[in-house]
Order: sequence, then structure tokens, then C-alpha cells
Amino acid sequence: MSKTNDSLTKLALRKFKKNFWGVLSFWLIVAIGFLSLFAYVIAPDDSQNANQMHLSIHSQRPGFKAQILYIPSEIKTDQHLLSKWLFGKKSTDLEIPISDFTVENRHLVYTEFATDGLVGENKSVNLNVFPNANYKPFIKEKTFLFGTDKYGRDLLSRILVGSRISFSIGFIAVFISLVIGIFMGSVAGYYGGKIDAFIMWIINVTWSIPTLLLVIAITLALGKGFWQVFIAVGLTMWVEVARVVRGQIISAKEMQYVTAAKALGYNDYRIITKHILPNIMAPIIVISAANFAAAILIESGLSFLGIGAQPPMASWGAIIKDHYNYIILGKPYLALIPGLCIMLLVMAFMLIGNALRDALDVKS
Repeated sequence: MSKTNDSLTKLALRKFKKNFWGVLSFWLIVAIGFLSLFAYVIAPDDSQNANQMHLSIHSQRPGFKAQILYIPSEIKTDQHLLSKWLFGKKSTDLEIPISDFTVENRHLVYTEFATDGLVGENKSVNLNVFPNANYKPFIKEKTFLFGTDKYGRDLLSRILVGSRISFSIGFIAVFISLVIGIFMGSVAGYYGGKIDAFIMWIINVTWSIPTLLLVIAITLALGKGFWQVFIAVGLTMWVEVARVVRGQIISAKEMQYVTAAKALGYNDYRIITKHILPNIMAPIIVISAANFAAAILIESGLSFLGIGAQPPMASWGAIIKDHYNYIILGKPYLALIPGLCIMLLVMAFMLIGNALRDALDVKS
């Protein structure tokens, strides 16, 4: 029996590898997952939520370069390396974009950066604030590959950190939907009768409410926030899983291996979990891939409406919300870049779902 299972698994894997778009989507999802996990290691701005603001250099074009003066703070933060990698650096240093600087009488005299042909204000700082009065390591030229947003934050860093929300909401929301959907669908499909009718009534009532409206209602009930959105999205996506599982179990429970399991005296829990569910996982896997894409779109929509992840937390939907009016102001990339990121990730999950459907289809 295990030989047959292994051969079927290998056959499905071979069919999946032959699907160019499926394999490409898989590696794209792996790459985005890697970037989201190590976002603070890769991002030029490794502060928490990539929230280092420089209003004097707001809304700059991609590839913009500026000199940044870092003035050390006397406040020391106790943060270990792993925390910096996972949650960002708690920086207390002052960062100032400058256009020029000189040294006069043990003071560093700098000119603040200004746009539109204006001249920035001249200010000075005592060299003693720098270790050993050496200021040179604290003046660096920084390149903003994706430009800066309307608050002067590095857009590339915000995109990298924002990928965490869009990527992780898929996992958490799909996990919640699978737990509830498989349980409800299994009970309804296996036992039938009044239990099935009651669960189907719950499913139909939930199904009749528009998804976005239901998510908004749950979010308002739980409150605005990061985890509230994840829970809200997961609680609205279980219906599709439950309907698929119910239909598959109604068909599978009439099969001979289920009858044999009942004859051997196995309890219902073992029959459902050990015998039926492993044999109906193919459609569940496919619908989970589609739910990943749907969860990302719903979260982006909620953040765009302002009831998703709250500032200063980076989210692709929130970045679009902040900059959609820049489309007609000559700087459309501020909204188009996060929009393209959402499109690529959603398309990757949809394509990998189609590839899995073809690979797991035993009739083809």
C-alpha cells in the first residue's frame, strides 16, 4: 500500500515539475517568503517597521541618492541580534539628510537637504558627540532604489517589510479556515441528517453575507489591528473549505474501504481522520492555494480602507492607500510598485493552485 502511495506521490510530483508556470510560481513564492523572513536583514532601513522618516526628501524618484548624517544618541538600547533580525532595530540615533558640510572650530557645520532649488538651513553639532571626535563614519551616502514615500521613508524597505503581512496572512487565515472548514464539513458529510442540515444552514447564512462586509464587521467587533485582521479573514474563508470537504466525504463514505473500517470496529474519529481525509486532500490543497490569494487581496483591501494593519506598520495595501493620489501627480510608481507586488504574489498562488489541480488529477 505504501508503494502505491509513493508511486502516486512521485507521479504527481513529476506532473507538477512539467508545468512551467507552476514551478516558476513555486520559486517566486519561496523567494518572497525568504525576503519577508529576512526583511530587516536585507532592507536598507532596518529600523522597526522601516519607519525612519526624512520629510525633507519625501516623494523622491527611484534611484535617488542623499547624504545622511547620523548623530549618535546617548540613550542605549538593549536588543539582541536575533530581535534585530526578526523585528527591526530600535534606533535612537538622529538621521539628518544633508547637502553639504564643513568642520569649523571643533564643530561640524552642515546644510540640511532642501528640494525645489531651495537652500537648506545651516546647523552645527559639536564633534564631541562622535566617538573620538571622528565624524566621517557617521556621514554616509544612501541610495533609495525605489525612491521615498510621502513621509521620506525608504520605499524599498517598506515594501520588503510589508511583504511579511501579505505573506503571513495567507498562512494564518488559511490555517484557521482549514481547521474550522474541515471540522464542519467532515461532521456534516459523515453524519448527515439533521446535523448536516444545521451545518448547511450555518454555511448558507455565512455564504450569503458579502465577504468584505463580514470581514469589516468582525474586524470592528475585535478591534483594529494586526492579529484581528488575520482572525477576521480566516473566519470568513472556512465556508468554501467546508462545502468541498462535505461533498467529498459524502462520496467517500460509501467506498468499500470505509465500510471495511466500520466492520473492523474503528470509531468515527479514526475513520474520518485516518481513512477518509487523506484520500480527499487533493481538492483541499487546491482550494487552500486559491484561499491564499483571496486572503492577500482581502487584507490589502482592508488596509486600503484603513481597518487593516495600523500605522506605522508596513502593509502593501496601506502603501497604496497613502499614495494612490500620486498617480495623477506625476509619481505613479509610489502606488504602482506595491500594486505590482500584490498582483505577482496573488498570481503566483493562483498559478500554483492550477498546477496542483492538474498534478493531483488522477484522471489525467
